Amino acid sequence: MQVSEPALKKQNSSGMDAIMSEEYASQSKLLEDFTCVPSIESAWVFKTSNGDRSTAMFSISQADLLANNTRKHILYSHITRHGTDPLECQWSPFPIEMTGVSIVVPSPSGSKLLVVRNGEKGSCTKLQIVDQSHVDKEIHVDQSTHGPLFTDEWFQGISWNQEETFIAYIAEESPRPTPAFDDAGYRKEGSSGKDCNSWRGLGEWEENWGETYSKKGRPSLFVLDISSGEVRTVRGIAKSLSIGQVVWAPPSSTGHQKHFVFVGWLEHNGFQKTARKLGIKYCSNRPCSLYAIRCPFEESNADNASLSGGKSDSASVVTNLTPSISSAFFPRFSKDGKLLVFLSAKCAVDSGAHNATDSLHKINWPSDWKTDEHLDMIDVVPPVMCPDDGCFPGLYCSSMLSDPWLSNHCTIILTSAWRSIQVILLVDVLSGKVTRISPELSDYSWSALAVNGNDVLSVSSSPIDPPQISYGREASKEDHQTHRWIWEEVTSPLMAGSNKVKALLSHHKFSILKIPVTNPCDELSDGGHLPFEAIFVSCEDSSQKPTVLILHGGPHSTSVSSYSRSSAFLASLGFNLLVVNYRGTLGFGEEALQSLPGKVGSQDVQDCLMALDYVIKEGLINAYKVAVVGISHGGFLSTHLIGQAPDRFAVAAARNPVCNLSLMVGTTDIPDWCYAVACGTEAKHLASESPSLDHLRLFYQKSPIAHISEVKAPLLMLLGGADLRVPVSNGLQYARALRERGGDVKIMMFPEDIHEINIPRSDFESFLNIGIWFKKYLK
Repeated sequence: MQVSEPALKKQNSSGMDAIMSEEYASQSKLLEDFTCVPSIESAWVFKTSNGDRSTAMFSISQADLLANNTRKHILYSHITRHGTDPLECQWSPFPIEMTGVSIVVPSPSGSKLLVVRNGEKGSCTKLQIVDQSHVDKEIHVDQSTHGPLFTDEWFQGISWNQEETFIAYIAEESPRPTPAFDDAGYRKEGSSGKDCNSWRGLGEWEENWGETYSKKGRPSLFVLDISSGEVRTVRGIAKSLSIGQVVWAPPSSTGHQKHFVFVGWLEHNGFQKTARKLGIKYCSNRPCSLYAIRCPFEESNADNASLSGGKSDSASVVTNLTPSISSAFFPRFSKDGKLLVFLSAKCAVDSGAHNATDSLHKINWPSDWKTDEHLDMIDVVPPVMCPDDGCFPGLYCSSMLSDPWLSNHCTIILTSAWRSIQVILLVDVLSGKVTRISPELSDYSWSALAVNGNDVLSVSSSPIDPPQISYGREASKEDHQTHRWIWEEVTSPLMAGSNKVKALLSHHKFSILKIPVTNPCDELSDGGHLPFEAIFVSCEDSSQKPTVLILHGGPHSTSVSSYSRSSAFLASLGFNLLVVNYRGTLGFGEEALQSLPGKVGSQDVQDCLMALDYVIKEGLINAYKVAVVGISHGGFLSTHLIGQAPDRFAVAAARNPVCNLSLMVGTTDIPDWCYAVACGTEAKHLASESPSLDHLRLFYQKSPIAHISEVKAPLLMLLGGADLRVPVSNGLQYARALRERGGDVKIMMFPEDIHEINIPRSDFESFLNIGIWFKKYLK
């Protein structure tokens, strides 16, 4: 179709010409196809009276652009397996939409379901106990008791006890009363007066845990007695402790003592041990310990025992279970109650890196444990410093299943990064042996959803293949020669939503490239010399097509070979994708990770250029048609690259990028991060809320803004107006300075969004504009 010259010049009400308007219409329709694909958030499996049959419950989410929120659904499936016969699955005909539901948590037996409906500020929280056929009980918890429950992956802790009579959970502590005023001035508490003639002042500002937690109250521990509907606060926990990840301890041998174990983060973790809550989102380097305390409903029993002459421990005694280690989280008791396992981010806490290699530990739990009894901690899986090629690189776990145990009570299932792949691991807690059970010859990424006896329900995907449910079992002796575990694909209704996406990506391929380190720095450890990797997604005739270099944030994060809606959308536009896991990425051993701090803006930049040189030398891409995009530290690298290698990139986009460390250090919720990436091993001793002139100069020199005069590439800047991690001033200063120098800059602001820019409409418009921006300059 030909467009006339007048039509080209004519603009619509949004300022677009006809061609641009058509591009927006075409790409937005394409992006909607990707947005419609649902995501599997979590799953549970329950045994039925038929020994060969189980029921699986899936929590599904899907973006709702019109409502600008995320729909949540529950989908059920009956799974039947007779020995080694093929798996049979019967799905419910339609998903059940969970309108207004914050989270659901099944009871241990699967016979009951807790449904949480968090109220908005000023309204009550509703806790529903659902039986198999009806709502058995609904408890309304007033704001005077506590605020909304925490449902994120870090502070969240919702735990049924074994008898299914109590539920422990983490919720926002009710705010402290603030001063009251009326037309006569300050009004004393208890004095009479009508509300319409008075108002509440703000009171003293309290520190918070930064990004995503700035509007939340202090995380505190509560217990619900299901029978009576009574909710009690757990007393005796110091106010200097923020609480999360609670689990019930196994009942004592007498059957009377009820305890639970939780994670506690000290709030005095600022510089020089000041009262500062440094940002905790994506930061596992915040010191934390496991603590144990008695259930508050046990206090009355203890008091009665004392009155009758019996001995009793004092109520609400808090015991630190892990005083010898700087980090302990994700506590999990074995099904027989004899073992307590947990992860530790000791490497991150001790080094200052915001993420690092995890370790796994255990405690042998006595059947009659007393709160004053010391328990020894035993190392199970230590950090791996420098892995051999192809061997286990260490643990990198962003979460843990609520019930990760196989039926032998001594083996757990973990999902972890393994270089550029996410894998499922089996860990023998007694011997410390780690076995990769997801397919070793596949470059797909796998994640465990639930454990069913000795079987594992999982999901797998690749950059060009949407998530696929699989069911795994240990191979029989006959099959063991070729596979240790057998994985069967589970046909599900979810696949129907992804068929269109699979068709769009059917002509694409992907591979994982090993990039050798050229001219490594002599001072690096052995792990710092090891090759890093890049995930390459190629179109047909890739050497003639434009390429997008995609860079993850962190820097101590990772891009694994799993499906990403945004990346798949860019690939469908006809772009090759080069996703670089530069040195410092999780999944490659601790020495490789620790090679980056102090060398940002140089080593990571050179790694990206080495990866680009590699695919050019191999004849895989067109060297003159390259774009770059990244978020956070990925945006830091994107803006560094267009300044340090201005002739290598035709166009760029940056989402909430770090552009000026000297500006960020005084405005971010994680000022220690600025010191860690710029100063390396000395950062913990140098960090201060009042940086010296020398440090400010160092921060500036290591920042993209130091190279801004060399930039040639057009830049799209996407900013979250409510970002506390990399405040909006960082990106705006860089964009304005670039425009001042005659640069081609487009700024998009999402006022309500935080660092991730993940509100559905914002996420949609963000990547729609990236696609259009790249198409415009990569002809």
